[in-house]
Amino acid sequence: MSWQIFITAFSLGLLSSFHCVGMCGAIAFSLPTQSLSPAKKIAGILLYNTGRILTYAFFGMLFGIAGRQIYVGGLQQWFSIIAGASILVIVIQSYVGSPVFHLPGFKQVNLFVQKLIGRFLLKPSFASIFLLGMANGLLPCGLVYLAITGALAAGTITGATTFMAAFGVGTFPAMFLLSYFGFLISITTRNAIKKAVPFVVALMGVLLIVRGMGLGIPYLSPGMTNTTQSAISCH
Repeated sequence: MSWQIFITAFSLGLLSSFHCVGMCGAIAFSLPTQSLSPAKKIAGILLYNTGRILTYAFFGMLFGIAGRQIYVGGLQQWFSIIAGASILVIVIQSYVGSPVFHLPGFKQVNLFVQKLIGRFLLKPSFASIFLLGMANGLLPCGLVYLAITGALAAGTITGATTFMAAFGVGTFPAMFLLSYFGFLISITTRNAIKKAVPFVVALMGVLLIVRGMGLGIPYLSPGMTNTTQSAISCH
């Protein structure tokens, strides 16, 4: 995975964190850490965010396995182009306001995860806080789905896992500040940065398309050759 894609994953997470503040801010604000000492409070917040990032990395590993099959089948270039084009279509439709996907079982999964979150919120222990973070990472989120698309195109299990972990790390600063200080970032600032999210998402789509074209540009668009080798290192 080229460093440009890695940076894009981190940048997407960084800007997505302001979306997270709006969507998951209530959970971060409600962490059972407010009555703890400063050191324990920091530890609890770190555990919560570690749980979220591990869930994202786990998604990356799972979809990295699927992406690896695409790579072994010699379809990585076409998939990278299709994934990038799909991301651009999603960005365009987000301005139109038309829904892109209607996932079966979406509401059921969402309700199940919300019940888990509610259960862990009632148990003020480090273990529950960590599991709360993992459960929060399971909440349906369009930007997480876009990150998974980028992970699929990474071509390796390690690359896809790292991609999603970088995305999660990008969401960390804003979520940590929200949990520790107990306030939401100003609406003006949040709205201004949320406006930049589609541009970063579109940039990821463009990078995936350019990468898939195999233009022979080092790091950005390296030349690719189709392969059907039966044994290739997943690293």
